Amino acid sequence: MLEKIREGSQGPVAKIILGAVILSFALAGIGSYLGQTTEQPVAEVNGIKISQTDFNRAYQNERSRLEQQFGEYFTQIAADPNYMAQIRQGVIDRLVQQELQSQLAADLGLRVSDESVRKTILELPYFQIGEKFNNDRYLQVIRQMNFQPDAFREYLRKDMTRSQVVSAVAGTDFALESELKSAMALQQQTRSIDYVVVNKEALAANVEVSDQEVSDYYDLNASQFSSPELISVSYIELKAADINVESVTEDDVKAYYEQNKAQYVEPEKRRVSHILIDNSEDDDTAKEKANALHAQLEQGADFAELAESSSDDIVSGEMGGDLEWIERDVMDPAFEDAAFALENKGDISDVVTSEFGYHIIKLTDIQPQQVKAYDDVKADLRAELEQAEKIDAFYEKQTEMGALAFEISDRLDDAAEVAEVEVKSTPLLALNALPEPLNSPAVVTALTSVDLLEDKVNSEVIELGDEHAIIVRINEHKAAATKPLDEVSEEIKARLVNEKSSELAKEKARSLFAEVQAGKSLNDVANEQSLTLRQEAKLTRQSYTVSPAIVTQAFKMAHPADSAVVDLVNLNNGDAAIVALKSVTDAQVAANIDPQAKQSITMAQANKNYMVFIEALKANAELNLPAATQTVE
Repeated sequence: MLEKIREGSQGPVAKIILGAVILSFALAGIGSYLGQTTEQPVAEVNGIKISQTDFNRAYQNERSRLEQQFGEYFTQIAADPNYMAQIRQGVIDRLVQQELQSQLAADLGLRVSDESVRKTILELPYFQIGEKFNNDRYLQVIRQMNFQPDAFREYLRKDMTRSQVVSAVAGTDFALESELKSAMALQQQTRSIDYVVVNKEALAANVEVSDQEVSDYYDLNASQFSSPELISVSYIELKAADINVESVTEDDVKAYYEQNKAQYVEPEKRRVSHILIDNSEDDDTAKEKANALHAQLEQGADFAELAESSSDDIVSGEMGGDLEWIERDVMDPAFEDAAFALENKGDISDVVTSEFGYHIIKLTDIQPQQVKAYDDVKADLRAELEQAEKIDAFYEKQTEMGALAFEISDRLDDAAEVAEVEVKSTPLLALNALPEPLNSPAVVTALTSVDLLEDKVNSEVIELGDEHAIIVRINEHKAAATKPLDEVSEEIKARLVNEKSSELAKEKARSLFAEVQAGKSLNDVANEQSLTLRQEAKLTRQSYTVSPAIVTQAFKMAHPADSAVVDLVNLNNGDAAIVALKSVTDAQVAANIDPQAKQSITMAQANKNYMVFIEALKANAELNLPAATQTVE
C-alpha cells in the first residue's frame, strides 16, 4: 500500500517526462529493471557509477522504441553492428547526462513535493480505468513492475526532480525583443549574387583512364566490390487463422455452455473502503493509533473523513478510503477474509493486520455472484469453439507436415499437400533482405545452418508464434565473394573518370578564380570560357533552385563594399563554382513579430543554450567511460 508522500513539484514538463517513463515500462517491461548489478559499470560520473543494469534497461527501452518506429525493418537495421554501436553509445551519453542533472539538482537543493508526486500518480492515464484513477489498477501495475509503492514513488520523484533542472534551463530561456528582430532580419535577409559553374561532365571527354589504373584501384578497394551472400528459399507456412473448419452448430454451442457453465459465473464482488496505518517504523504506535481510530468510528465518527485525515494510503484516502470493487484472491489474504466476512453495507471490521500494516475496513456495496445468460455469451462461445477446432487442426497438420518434411527431405511438395498449403519461393536475396516471415531470427538462424546450406534438406518445423509455423529449405545459395575485375571494371572506370573530371573542374575553377582576383570580371571570364553566368537577385537562405553549397557560402561571405566579393565553392556533386556577392539586403522586420516565428527562434536558442549547459557540466565533471559496454540483447 501507499505510504505518506513527502515534498515535491509539478508542471507540464514533469508530466511529459513521467508519461514517457510509464510508456517505457509498457514497451520494455520491468523484467530487466531489477536484475543483478554487475561489477563493471558502463560509466562513472563524479564517483557515482552507472550500473550495467541501468544501461540494459535503457538500452532495451531504446530498442523497443526503434522496433515500434521502424516495424519489420528494424531487424535489417539491427543487423548493422555500426548502427547498433551508435545506439549503445547514445544510451550511455543519455545516462551520463541524466546523472549530471541529478547531481546538479541535489547540489541546488531541488526537491519534488509529496503533493506533486501524489497528483502525478492520480493523473497518469496508465493508472486509470474509465478516465478515473483506480487504486487497484495502480497497485497491480507497480507490483507487476516489481515495485513497492515507496520505491515507485521515489523513482518518480527522482525523474521529476531531474525535470526541474531541464525546466530551469530550457523552460525559462527567452529572447529579448532586439534579439528576436535581429534573428528575424538575418533569417529573412536576401543577397544578390552572380555565379558560374564549372561542370565536370563537360571535361570528362578529356579524361583518360588506363587499364593499369583500373587494376590498381581494384586492388586497393577490393572490399568495395564484394557481393553479399545470397539465398533462394522455398517454404511452407501454416497458420491456425487460415485453416477452414466445419461450421459450429447451435447445439454444439449450447452443449459447450452447459459443460462449462462454471466458467460463466461472475464471482461475488465487494466494494470496500479502508484506513491504513503503516507499521513499518513503529508497530506498537501504529497498532495503538489504529485502535484509537476504530474507537472513534464506534462512537460515530465519519469513516471517509478519518480516512482522508489519517490513512497512510494517501491515494485511497483522498477518496474517503475507497478501494472500489474487489474479488477473492486479489488482496492480502487477511484483508480479504475480513472484507468478505462483513455481512451488511456499512459494516466496519475490527482492526485487521496485513503485511502492509493495520487496516480498518468498511463494506460499502455488494454485487452477488451471477451467472451469465446463454444469449449473452453464445457469440463468444461459438468463436471459442471455432478457434479450438482451428487449433486442433493446426497441430494435427503441423505434426503431419513436419513428419513428411523429415521423411522426404529433398522437397516440400508432400508436406505442403498434407497441410493443404502451397509451397512459396523467393528469388536470390541477401539474408538481411528476406521478406516476412523469413526475416524472423529463428528462420535466419536455420537458413545459415550447415544442414540447410550444404545438404539442401528441409528444416525442422520452426514456430514463429502462437499457432504459426514454417518449414524452409534452400533452393540456391551463393556465398559472399569479391566480384572479379572484369565484372566491375566499367564501374571502376566510371568512378575514376568522375574523380579525374571533378579534379579538372576544381583546377579550372581555381585558375579562373585567380583571373577574377587579378581584376577580370566574372562576366568576361564566363564569356571567354563559354560558361553560363547565372544571377540570383534575391537569394534567400531557403532557396532550393541554387546548390546548397553555393547558398551556404554566399551567406558566409563578407558584405561587399565598393566591389563584389568573390569566392570559390566546391559543390557536393564534384563540380566547382565561382560566386560573386554583389549586395546584401536586410529585411524589414514588422513591429509585431509572428508568434509562431517568435516561438521557433526562442526554442532554437533554448536548445542551443541547453546543449552548451550540458557540455559545461561534462567539462567540469570527472567522467570515466570504459572502452567496451556489454549489453543484454
